[in-house]
Amino acid sequence: MGMIKRSELTPEIIAPGRTRYLAFTETLMTVVVDFNDGPTSEPDPPHSHPNEQVSYVASGEINLFMENKLTRLGPGDMFTVPPNLPHSVQLLTSHVRIVDTFTPIRKDFLK
Repeated sequence: MGMIKRSELTPEIIAPGRTRYLAFTETLMTVVVDFNDGPTSEPDPPHSHPNEQVSYVASGEINLFMENKLTRLGPGDMFTVPPNLPHSVQLLTSHVRIVDTFTPIRKDFLK
């Protein structure tokens, strides 16, 4: 893919108030997810995937639910998710941006 300018990307609408855009190589994917539908009264339903995940909270605040623990995270915080581990987030602010990195790539995210 090479260099990608944000101004050249069209975010994909993944749900009302939620968009994402991504870049990837053969084995690594970075996904920027913007949540504009917070705060939410409940966490999103838990999900899991066979990919390793490292995430960076770029803006806003969330509750992270993983391994029967709740952790409040904000700008600059990071978290990791091993393969196949159920996890979920709850939005605590009106806008949240999370930058996710996956290996291998999330083929389910490709059109």
